[in-house]
Amino acid sequence: MSASAAFRERLLSIMEHKNHWAWPAFADGRIPLPTLYAHFSQEWEVYVRDFPILLARVLGRGPPPRVRAALAANIYEEQTGGLSGGVSHPELFLRMMEGCNYRRAAFENVALSPNARRYREALDRASWGERWVVGAAVLTLFVEGSVNERRELAALQGPPPTSADIEDALRRHPLARFHGVSPEALELVRVHRRVEGGHREDAWEMVLENVAPDDERVVEDAMNEALALWLAFRDDVAAACGLTR
Repeated sequence: MSASAAFRERLLSIMEHKNHWAWPAFADGRIPLPTLYAHFSQEWEVYVRDFPILLARVLGRGPPPRVRAALAANIYEEQTGGLSGGVSHPELFLRMMEGCNYRRAAFENVALSPNARRYREALDRASWGERWVVGAAVLTLFVEGSVNERRELAALQGPPPTSADIEDALRRHPLARFHGVSPEALELVRVHRRVEGGHREDAWEMVLENVAPDDERVVEDAMNEALALWLAFRDDVAAACGLTR
């Protein structure tokens, strides 16, 4: 069983709309580093801290063996860093936050904005209350993916990035370039560039190779819902950072 090319194209089109109006202000360093706490703390509470748990819920729904293996590898890396440097991704995120001069304690008991809570509730439903292919699509395609999905999938057909490529990208990262954060504190970004390519391929394969024709609309609807809720969530973050349209 394999999904249609048209279905794949519709999902890629959804990802091309994962592009919030306020992002240039974040990417261009226009928001002071202390103010960026509103961005990072909401991301942490919504999904960064619990992403291994969300993936484990999908695994617990009983997907086929090849999908189980791909999800297990992703969970293993997210929770232990066992495929990269031996440190979990949530822990690497907190170390990056310390590099930004935020206290760890500031990431305890974070109060979610209304739209952030709605987005998190949708992730919970997709991971726990839906058939596994829906949860896999929302978490591994939408949450882990970006507006650049099509370009990044195409890049996977070429050679992997070298260590020099990765270090150059880290020097150009907004936190390093505009806010003076040491590239050493950006180990999470470094790890993502090392290992996420394989996860992207696994993500698309597990969905496209296993979705039944009758489930294509269900998956597409869940992805569109995630997009709408993510955009509203990012509206809240932009407002907390003092941005308006």
